[in-house]
Amino acid sequence: MRIAYVTMHWPRFASSGVGKKINRQIKTWRQAGHSVELFSHMHFFKNKSALLDGKYFEYEFGVSPFAFLKTESNRIRAAKALIASILEFGPDIIYMRWSIYTFPVHILASQIPTILEINSIDKYEYQTLGGIYNLYNRLTRPILLSKVAGLIFVSEEIRSLHDFMRFNKPSAMITNSIDLDMIPIFPAPSNMPPRLLFIGTPGMVWHGVEKLIILARSFPDLQIDIVGISNLESNEKLPENLHLYGYLTGDALEKVMRNADAAIGSLSLHRIGINEGSTLKILDYVAHGIPCILPYFDADLTPLKSEYFLQIPNNETSVQTHGHLIREFVYSMRGKRIPRDLIAGRIDTKVKESERLRFFSQIIGLNE
Repeated sequence: MRIAYVTMHWPRFASSGVGKKINRQIKTWRQAGHSVELFSHMHFFKNKSALLDGKYFEYEFGVSPFAFLKTESNRIRAAKALIASILEFGPDIIYMRWSIYTFPVHILASQIPTILEINSIDKYEYQTLGGIYNLYNRLTRPILLSKVAGLIFVSEEIRSLHDFMRFNKPSAMITNSIDLDMIPIFPAPSNMPPRLLFIGTPGMVWHGVEKLIILARSFPDLQIDIVGISNLESNEKLPENLHLYGYLTGDALEKVMRNADAAIGSLSLHRIGINEGSTLKILDYVAHGIPCILPYFDADLTPLKSEYFLQIPNNETSVQTHGHLIREFVYSMRGKRIPRDLIAGRIDTKVKESERLRFFSQIIGLNE
């Protein structure tokens, strides 16, 4: 197959969670004998060396009082160049990460079988961007969803929503994965006091990072390490047992991960209407053998009911009501690592991408 992988709006950094995921997918598809090209529609970014390899179609953000209209005009111009390049490539199928619609991207789905990868509930996610983008998304989302050939969801929860089911498209649920062959299991530390790790991104309300401030204040005998965030808004001084490392990569990130007795996932997915997740940070923790706290239902890991995972509720008060359990879990995981054979068949990229490629073949067969 000739596969065009399309991402919209954001530069895809090779070192980011999403960037690593895209890279894993493309690498696995190529190893299976397919021809794959990445096409990125994105706002201008100078340092191209930090991005995934591919073709870039860039636009500027508008800065006038009519910024929305200016930005959309620029996006449309870049989208037209993107479409022309993809059509010249001549793919058998297009794989696109679902994002807010840009005219006239639907032309691609009208001419070539297109599959959308859907990772979130967009109606909740785009509420966080403000009124105009929220309204724009609600008005335009059917344009592409009505024309695509298939949908791939990261959870059954999202797959079952009427907002997607009403388009009556062939679909599959394939959770996120990670290339276990490329990741070592870290030796288990036995810190005293023990260390709890969280990797996040600034401004993501569903990460619920402020709950970790509450946890740190409630249990000063826990050390909490937060990577990816340099400062937190707080009316009070941050507790001394909470450490902000900012954005880390390579050896610096590995050093912090090696030292973690346990790790925790996003604490506030409920804020964007999600209770079931397959998040890249959890995959990264687990692949390195780090025991995990799951603040939501994970389709691959929750069913294991293993001592290496602690399930807590997905609500605003989870830290207040389950803080003691979190503390006990982190202490109990000192000197322990998750056995690779426990999780390999559930999260490995080779397993997941074989499922995805089979779905591609089915979609192409339906459209021949």
